[in-house]
Amino acid sequence: MKITAIRVYQIDLPLKEGRYTWASGNYVEVFDSTVVEIETDAGLTGWGESCPLGSAYLPAFAKGVRAGLAELAPQLLGMDPRALDVLNRHMDLVLRGHPYAKAPIDVACWDILGKATGLPVYTLLGGKAQEEVTLYRAISQIEPQAMAENLAGYRDEGYTRFQLKVGADVDSDIARIRLCADQMRPGDVLVADANTGWTMHEAARVVQAVRDVDVYIEQPCPTYEECLVTRRRTALPFVLDEVITDVGALMRALGDGAMDAINLKISKVGGLSKARQIRDLCITAGLPMTIEDTWGGDVVTASIAHLAQSTPAEFQFSSTDFNSYGTVTFAPDAPQRENGRMRAADRPGLGVTPDRDVLGDPVLEVT
Repeated sequence: MKITAIRVYQIDLPLKEGRYTWASGNYVEVFDSTVVEIETDAGLTGWGESCPLGSAYLPAFAKGVRAGLAELAPQLLGMDPRALDVLNRHMDLVLRGHPYAKAPIDVACWDILGKATGLPVYTLLGGKAQEEVTLYRAISQIEPQAMAENLAGYRDEGYTRFQLKVGADVDSDIARIRLCADQMRPGDVLVADANTGWTMHEAARVVQAVRDVDVYIEQPCPTYEECLVTRRRTALPFVLDEVITDVGALMRALGDGAMDAINLKISKVGGLSKARQIRDLCITAGLPMTIEDTWGGDVVTASIAHLAQSTPAEFQFSSTDFNSYGTVTFAPDAPQRENGRMRAADRPGLGVTPDRDVLGDPVLEVT
């Protein structure tokens, strides 16, 4: 089997809430997502998607996905999409770095492998380890009391895990954490995610002020070293996200005892192949993971569902259903939230069929 064509689509994903706001005043109102279609000489087609969280979150941005794909696509024609390790090594040789641009290629090839074998991707990733995936809801940063009210509303939709967007000024963040903690019920989980928004002295003030609250502290500072200082100042459970970029970063953090959980984002690390490596190392080390991505629509949500469902429940801390945040559906058969949980499709591959009328014409086609 050989890759005969790669097509790239751009799609806007407006938000139902109008705006998603996180640390340091950053926000997005319309997500710019890139969808990739890979065609083969065997008549099989695979789909992938990459959607950076704006341009101020990670060293990634939407136009960079498409620029990277323009470099990569001509180098991949004629390759076997089922030979995932060979293909990923080749991508790393012809384009250094830029994992978020390689991710949709890798995911689309997993989709093809599943269709070629007649198996869902979760089976290829290790098997169905759980029947459904527990989801969290991200609570966009606004005034503290309003955030607490939003949290209560999302609980009514079935969520029990909440990722509170902090990383503003210290006093308002302390209020956010305390007011939202007051909304918690037995079995609920609250994470205060600063998204690198605090300096070390600000993080020190926050963790001291909320030391009596049942809350996880996530990625308080920009660098690994700063986060490690904060980790050693608090007994609160600790999550690392932005600084866990590859296997090397994970191994260093495991050696330092730097966290109690990580956020594993598929496009941040380069796709399902590398995410699976990190996932399996975390399981071996006894480290739970939030399995997700930077953002996206129906194809991203499907890839999250397959990786999460192939992960034992005790190590899948949570995941998210990004397609429920937006107003645009481009693959109606993608996983959908049901009472705070979702399931991957049992169909071969990712089990999603994008609507070409919604996607529109490709912005790049390489044949």
